[in-house]
Amino acid sequence: MRFILACDIGSTNFRAALLDASGHVAHDIRMATESLADIDPLIWWRQFSDAAEALADAAGPDFAQVAGIAICGATRTQVFLDAAGQPLRPAITWRDARATAEAAHLATLVPPGWAEGAHINAFHPAARLAWLAAHEPGAFARLHSVIDPKDFLNLRLTGLVATDTVSNARLMASAQPWPAGGSLLGALGVPASVGAIPFLAPTAQLGPVRSGLPGALGRLAGVPVFAMGNDTWAMAAGLGALRPGLAYNISGTTEVFGAIGGEPATAPGLMSVDWGAGVQQLGGPSQCGADTVAWLLSLLAEGGTDAAARLDRLLAAPRDPAPALFLPFLQGERVPFWEPMLRGAWLGLHRGHGAGDLAWSVLESVAFLNRLTLERAEAALGAPVEEIRFGGGGSANLHWGQVKADVTGRPVRVGEAAHPGLLGCAIVAWAGLGAFASLEAAQQALVRMTRNHVPDPARHAAYAPHYAAWLAAVEATRPLSATIAALRVPPFGGAIT
Repeated sequence: MRFILACDIGSTNFRAALLDASGHVAHDIRMATESLADIDPLIWWRQFSDAAEALADAAGPDFAQVAGIAICGATRTQVFLDAAGQPLRPAITWRDARATAEAAHLATLVPPGWAEGAHINAFHPAARLAWLAAHEPGAFARLHSVIDPKDFLNLRLTGLVATDTVSNARLMASAQPWPAGGSLLGALGVPASVGAIPFLAPTAQLGPVRSGLPGALGRLAGVPVFAMGNDTWAMAAGLGALRPGLAYNISGTTEVFGAIGGEPATAPGLMSVDWGAGVQQLGGPSQCGADTVAWLLSLLAEGGTDAAARLDRLLAAPRDPAPALFLPFLQGERVPFWEPMLRGAWLGLHRGHGAGDLAWSVLESVAFLNRLTLERAEAALGAPVEEIRFGGGGSANLHWGQVKADVTGRPVRVGEAAHPGLLGCAIVAWAGLGAFASLEAAQQALVRMTRNHVPDPARHAAYAPHYAAWLAAVEATRPLSATIAALRVPPFGGAIT
């Protein structure tokens, strides 16, 4: 039996597994990942090497049957390399908003009406490059290429520097010439080599594993490595959502929500990316999700080690008839607001509210954010989506799946795969190796759904005024966010008498 070695470089966990041709996980391993603004890319390489050793030990002779390697990982994270392919500094991760000022300046440089101009923000690769030029000119002077975390592992495996057209669509657009000449990267003085590396389809074979790698990796010499895409793209494939008419919702540390169309479209605050094979994505990542729930549990000092059980215990409490509204912007927000200084709040609290009411408000707030993204995407696409494919750790909570269905008014179907990103990697690799006629055929064969949350018409109607009030609350508090974010507590010191 042959296997795919799949890997997902997550925000809080590093996962690797061997999956067979039916998409089942034969062996897997999980390691914690440091969730930092800056991280040494070599940490990911050491984790991948350790994971390969562990999988080789678990699989025994079967490890020799690895037929392909596919790695996905967090996007909006830049690895800066010199001409020798060595990191110039720690990678800047998706959590970091240090390039806010640079993004504002870039917006003044771009030609009026240039499509990419609408996507420039603190997380944009061009803004990060502008920050590097301004604050670390020594590293900027030696810059040769900019890639994603999974590309760095691919480089160490194959010796080849490349990226993909999905994960680095924003960088690719920044290298394209403007109508009157020049480009955004050119205006920043970025070396031409940054835009000249290969931008491959995620399904493309990058190259074989080079010989001479140590330990278990040395046993994989000659095995093809696939370019792959970011973790969102891989998870969408693992949910079978890479076809027009569907929406996807990846609920992990943070959430990613989007709709799939067959033609290019644009909508305010949403990322529009060609996902290949006639599939266009309209949506993108937020800054809230399961991490918001973890914050709530910590805030409420909920005891025990099982977060799912603690959340269920809170949700089982009787609800007050008057709801609290929560603005989940604890780390600023990306889609659809792109405001790093946006801040969270509870509104409508009164003395009768308890911990359970707060828990419900957190789940509902993320669903409201999903609905806002969905409404903007559907308006741009000109048609409602058939259903939302729901995956990631948050999808295990039955209440959250039903709330999302009731708030959006769309069926929410949950994938069977515990880690759809790993399954998506396997789907790409098996299709690329010819086990299936196409990527679509591989999805149809390997993706299995486990639950279907049907929206309740009465609850959907009841949520309508809540959603309208939530939207109004967001707009009312947005002007205050930057002011509040800049405040600092008074300097207390010593004993108060």
